[in-house]
Amino acid sequence: MTKMRKIRKAVLPVAGLGTRFLPATKAVPKEMLTIVDKPVVQYVVEEAMAAGIEHFVFVTGRNKAVIEDHFDIQVELQTTLRERGKTVELRTLEDMLPMAGATSFTRQQEPLGLGHAVWCARDIVGNEPFALLLPDMIMRDEIGCLSGMVELYGKVGGNIVAVGECDPSQSHKYGIVGKGEELDGGFRITSMVEKPAPGTAPSNYFINGRYILQPEIFDILSSQERGAGNEIQVTDAMLKLADTQSFSGYRFGGQTFDCGSKEGFILANVAYALDRADIRPLVADELKRMVSKL
Repeated sequence: MTKMRKIRKAVLPVAGLGTRFLPATKAVPKEMLTIVDKPVVQYVVEEAMAAGIEHFVFVTGRNKAVIEDHFDIQVELQTTLRERGKTVELRTLEDMLPMAGATSFTRQQEPLGLGHAVWCARDIVGNEPFALLLPDMIMRDEIGCLSGMVELYGKVGGNIVAVGECDPSQSHKYGIVGKGEELDGGFRITSMVEKPAPGTAPSNYFINGRYILQPEIFDILSSQERGAGNEIQVTDAMLKLADTQSFSGYRFGGQTFDCGSKEGFILANVAYALDRADIRPLVADELKRMVSKL
């Protein structure tokens, strides 16, 4: 029996222009917009770290150097915090950093789609399975979405896709998977359809931004034709890979915040603010007052 290979590396495509958040993203990457007091991308990295990821591959574009700086040591700042006795703030900065040499940055150069961004990471990932995390999506639950996916992967192998349930009437807005055999923590995926026409979706389970993929997908992406939006789509490549490898859906039962949308970004700020004992009382009282006026 072939030994299951550990998921060591994670790919984070952070090259997007963030046009939905202009003018805020004119000079600041959308991934660096803050949810309370941490950038969106940091929540995603922390989820991956908790799942045992050892190496982070950021696929970047122009004007994204601040992301690299964020995950580096800022000597002057840390020295100042140490001298001023700001031990809590100093520990927070130290805990968020991946180990030295555990981050890589590669340029996508052209906005040719998610599939193309994944392909750009091929030489750094190499011939091993990897996690793909969309940095717009913050997943909140006690286990951690990727941790649950890694656990399912350890049982069934192959490729794993995190899924959530939507109202069937909204299925045409998402990438939808077909549901097959039940598994402990998920199910076998029988089909994948990108934004199916209303009334034709094989289920109401939608792909929500977390993947564990086998390295053979890179060969498919190298010759993948452009699809929806005239971009190279990772879903199209997964469909081809599904001809020879299994795909399983991991049911994510927590909250998903699409921070690439204004409404998702605002809701994430509210949810995480209410989680904070230091600011919850004021935020909760103000929210109650605002809601009472609706």
